[in-house]
Amino acid sequence: IDNVRNKKYLVLDIRSEDWYAYGHIQNAENVEGPELLKYFETKITPENYDKITIVCYSGQSAAYYAGLLRLAGYNNVYSLKWGMSSWAEEFATNIWKKNSSDAFANQLETTVNPIPEKTSTPTISTGKTEGKDILKQRIEEAFAKPYKEFIVKAETVFENPSDYYTVNYVSEDRYNFGHVPGAVRYQPNSSLSSTADLYTLPTNKKILVSCDTGLSAAYAVAYLQVLGYDVYNLGYGANSYMNTVLKEKGWNGFSSEEIKEYPVVE
Repeated sequence: IDNVRNKKYLVLDIRSEDWYAYGHIQNAENVEGPELLKYFETKITPENYDKITIVCYSGQSAAYYAGLLRLAGYNNVYSLKWGMSSWAEEFATNIWKKNSSDAFANQLETTVNPIPEKTSTPTISTGKTEGKDILKQRIEEAFAKPYKEFIVKAETVFENPSDYYTVNYVSEDRYNFGHVPGAVRYQPNSSLSSTADLYTLPTNKKILVSCDTGLSAAYAVAYLQVLGYDVYNLGYGANSYMNTVLKEKGWNGFSSEEIKEYPVVE
């Protein structure tokens, strides 16, 4: 909020035109999520900004696209935590408040499931030979896939947990408290690297990334999608099935305290 007039800060709102027109952050520009890469390449000079913040409804798709843009080399790109739901109550009502639940808090597993042995790696075909060209095409293909196709709801997972290889992308204490049955813990920001446990992920099964909020998971989904894995995000993370526990323990549980009631421009 302190930088809404700062010309070195750019806000890109990827919500629909109607929601953008209803209310948006001052000076934010409306850009469709799938068009962000082209926008960076042809409409702006990204390095002229200190910070470029992607904004959506919940923060999840913004995190996914920010992840892709960072893979493309734009290291000044960020996503707004909780999305516009953090900005004002009217935006949170049908997004985070509606999707925060305790529906499966009594179905958690506490068994520690070990990380498996390393296996094969995904096979991707781009027709390119240079690393930078392969990466660029993979990122372009990721932008072309609608983000909604990456979202899996909690009820789908808890009904058939064996349908997924669930990556619990959280700290050890949170994992040990309880997780989706069968989930395996991978340490955030380290264990999905090629020098750690990346190659233990299966290539013959759907991979579901679960975190507290669906936000850090979205960054991991962007990364794994580009690498060729069949990967998905547990929508709204653990907030979608044990929100009260997260709030009580200070584990990124969405609550009214996250809604700042900042002004918007109509």
